[in-house]
Amino acid sequence: MTIEIGTHTTTQHQMEKLMNQDNIRPPRMRPIVVEGDLLDQSVEAIVNPWNRNIIPWWMLLPQGVSGAIKRRGGVRPFIEVARAGAIPLGGAVLTSAGRLDFKNIIHVAGINMLWRSSQQSIQDSVRSAMAIVEERKFASAAFPIIGAGSGGYNEEAALQLMLDAFGDIDSAAAVAVVRFRSKRPIRHPTN
Repeated sequence: MTIEIGTHTTTQHQMEKLMNQDNIRPPRMRPIVVEGDLLDQSVEAIVNPWNRNIIPWWMLLPQGVSGAIKRRGGVRPFIEVARAGAIPLGGAVLTSAGRLDFKNIIHVAGINMLWRSSQQSIQDSVRSAMAIVEERKFASAAFPIIGAGSGGYNEEAALQLMLDAFGDIDSAAAVAVVRFRSKRPIRHPTN
């Protein structure tokens, strides 16, 4: 599997160009890996690494991707995901994108009730999200590294598990996996 590393924001055109080299679509998924902010990607849908959806969303402290979605997109997607009820580990639920400029958000249950991810929950989350991408015919989607935040999984290991899962999926969608990198400048203490 070939992986290309980019920086910051990936445009729809860049992802389509990569996926359509020589106008031949690969038979299996070839996501690109980029660094930046998931919410800055030019895609139709983003994936939110959520939980099993058993604890009410309003009781949870906003953190990671979910916290960023709540701050920038509002609470509407979380009200909608709450209506879905409990999500099986590795399952996925589609909601609106709130105030964000995406068509939808796909929430995946990437962590268990102890707030830990596993090989199976990470890979099943990828498969479940991609099933929605295919069902809804999204041309593009962006994923964070599922399980590497609150889930406690090593980022490199979680990324490799995701890439392995993508390798088993047939899809024409352009997909990016986004390694979060803050845009904030590093501040050094003054003496």
